[in-house]
Amino acid sequence: MTRVSVITGGAGGMGRATAKIVGQDHTVVLCDIRQDRLDGAVAELESLGISATPVHCDVTDRDAVARLFEAAAGIGPIASVIHAAGVSPSMGDADYVMTTNAIGTLRVNEAFFATAGEGSAIVNVASMASHMLPDELVPAQHFDLAFTDEPRFLTEMLAACDIAGEEMRSGLAYSVSKTFVRWYSSAQAERFNARGLRIVSVSPGSVDTEMGLLEADAGAGAMVANAAVPRWGKAEEMAELFAFCASDRATYLTGTDILNDGGVIASMRERARVAAQNA
Repeated sequence: MTRVSVITGGAGGMGRATAKIVGQDHTVVLCDIRQDRLDGAVAELESLGISATPVHCDVTDRDAVARLFEAAAGIGPIASVIHAAGVSPSMGDADYVMTTNAIGTLRVNEAFFATAGEGSAIVNVASMASHMLPDELVPAQHFDLAFTDEPRFLTEMLAACDIAGEEMRSGLAYSVSKTFVRWYSSAQAERFNARGLRIVSVSPGSVDTEMGLLEADAGAGAMVANAAVPRWGKAEEMAELFAFCASDRATYLTGTDILNDGGVIASMRERARVAAQNA
């Protein structure tokens, strides 16, 4: 029976690039909230000889996510999920960013946990931005509320963004939400392992995609100049890493985050250390 790979945000730049790789030996189920882009992605993949099933799905909708996994499981055993669905600060207010990125991750991962069989893996897309957030700004003490009291969880997450001011609130919500993605991917590793499942997050840097370029003038573009590799990352470079993390070649890899940012964080930290020494 064919093995299935589910890709959320599958019509976007990184999701579509990943589908081209994993689709070589898996049947791909593409999930996206934009039907027009979803149709285009499926047509492109099919022109390359890759079997792709489209599922129109809002990852924050519990019932829609349940239907997504039912559709995937109906095709064959779920081998992997690449959860690339998410939004950037320029795409909406803080509430929208937090709900999409944090609650969307919770919905997809919990459905994967309930559905997937032993040996399956999920790769969550976090962000370089989460590595830039000072620990004192991370409301980690409230992260567990996501499992028991979602309304309060969102309230606490958004309250942590209030210090940024209205103009910067979406940006801070993005960083906090992606920090939650990283936390979840580490904190739940033992629980997932008990069912024979792996969970990993990857933190891309500034990537040359439609969504990434929305932030070219709002921070991500400036970060490129700080990189050890001073250029935008390519969707295909991220896709190769996602595909590897989800594959049977990475069966010892779980509970961790891989930062793939062209050296931005390393460069910034070293420059800060040198500046502090010379102050």
